[in-house]
Amino acid sequence: MIQYVWFDLGYTLVRTNREEAYQKVLERFGVFRNVGEIAIAYHRADKLFMRDYPGVLGKDSRAFFPWYIGTLNYFLRLSLPIEEVVQAQRSMAQECPVEWRAYDGARETLQYLRSLGYRLGLISNWDESARTVLARNGLDELLDEIVVSSEVGIEKPHPDIFRLALSKVGVSASESLYVGDNYYDDVIGSQKVGMHCLLINAHGNRGIEELSYHPVIAGIQDVAEYLGHARLPLEMEMNR
Repeated sequence: MIQYVWFDLGYTLVRTNREEAYQKVLERFGVFRNVGEIAIAYHRADKLFMRDYPGVLGKDSRAFFPWYIGTLNYFLRLSLPIEEVVQAQRSMAQECPVEWRAYDGARETLQYLRSLGYRLGLISNWDESARTVLARNGLDELLDEIVVSSEVGIEKPHPDIFRLALSKVGVSASESLYVGDNYYDDVIGSQKVGMHCLLINAHGNRGIEELSYHPVIAGIQDVAEYLGHARLPLEMEMNR
């Protein structure tokens, strides 16, 4: 029986406004794409990097950013000068800094799960800003345990970061569910220690067509239903 629900951080609990920012970058080159198209391109680029270049997205972006932008533009069916786009993107980041913000319903979902008796935790590959991101979004107070790779010196998918989290709270792997958006870090890593895992993929099977893994949900708002409970109550939805 699941007693503890663990979450990834980026693109599980929080997201950025990168789609809107990149839309403005493209407009500087006379290119117009709607936010939905850009969101899907980002999604596919993320999944490609997760699959083919594990760990890269968590490193210093200067090492891979031109490479990533080229991949993003490929999925947008664009041929633009990479260095100029990268420079425009960096200028945009200075003008409109990207902020990590909680998904709609993330805080309410955590509150709901707590009201149902679940204990909640975080296991994330993140730098020293993780706790600041959580606090800024009012998520830290809803988590019973927080384990961050930069603080413990272990990164997913290494099983030791999951074992450490379990030992800190005294719960077994079989009593734990891990929720994350990266199959190669989150599913493979958590399953190595025997945890249950729920994969988030916001666009159906796009970007993960090569996988036959189940279960897959669209977002954090579906976690309670997966656990056998009603979806987020209407009054909590209305308070978003």
